[in-house]
Amino acid sequence: MKALVFPGQGSQYVGMGKELYDSRKDIKDIMDFANEILGFDILSIMFNGTDEELKQTRVTQPAIFIHSVAAVKSANTLGAAMVAGHSLGEFSALVANGVLSFEDGLKLVAERAKAMQDACDAHPSSMAAILGLPDEKVEEICKETDGIVVPANYNCPGQLVISGETAAVETACAAMKEAGAKRALILPVNGAFHSPLMQPAKDRLAEAIKATVFRKPSMPVYQNFTATAVTEPDDIKKNLIDQLTGAVRWTQSVRNMIKDGADQFVEVGPGKTLQGLIRKIDSSVTVASAI
Repeated sequence: MKALVFPGQGSQYVGMGKELYDSRKDIKDIMDFANEILGFDILSIMFNGTDEELKQTRVTQPAIFIHSVAAVKSANTLGAAMVAGHSLGEFSALVANGVLSFEDGLKLVAERAKAMQDACDAHPSSMAAILGLPDEKVEEICKETDGIVVPANYNCPGQLVISGETAAVETACAAMKEAGAKRALILPVNGAFHSPLMQPAKDRLAEAIKATVFRKPSMPVYQNFTATAVTEPDDIKKNLIDQLTGAVRWTQSVRNMIKDGADQFVEVGPGKTLQGLIRKIDSSVTVASAI
């Protein structure tokens, strides 16, 4: 059984989407439409910009979404039975399974990116990758650390990203190393994604999501917040909102997809990050790129 998976922030690169843009008129048209929706020339940044320009959250998130939706159009998705997306990638997954239109999805992604950037600017915060510790130990240390620091991304066994106030993250990192972590690496991001510090962004995004039409999906979406298959539009909305302050349960999501019959995962969008994570979660399944 085939599952389609969509990457999140961090998978961007200069030149992304150019081959897709040049490959077919219908893809070119939808990517040109993205410039109209956003009100600025994001395609020129995607194709010819600098790494620094592309790293801006307000650019990165729409760029990855645009690339992923374009890739769906050119990919062999025949036989796909379920979808999932890592953080931002959940919006791409919802367009792929018919829940959101491209226009509505891009507008929500743009609002999400702006709201998250504003929340980051308002509160000094950071994230760190913890390698080589059991999830339970990372959770325990976060709970014992003063200040706000929480598990944010359960990427694969032995790789968990924590998020929160800068001082709390640094304190937790020191404790993780003492507990035997192979690495506790502060990430080059300027905010605490998927933590309580994203509450202002969550409130803004909630208004936009509640005002948007969500349709019944053509196939289940395994959402980050619950790590389970969801098919009801109202539930999808709630989980998408809760995702901003909740953890990305990617390890749990992939395991549940496999339990429900997935044995082939196709990554749709820029990069190969999810393929590597899925191999570490369960090496018995096959993984591939859509393009």
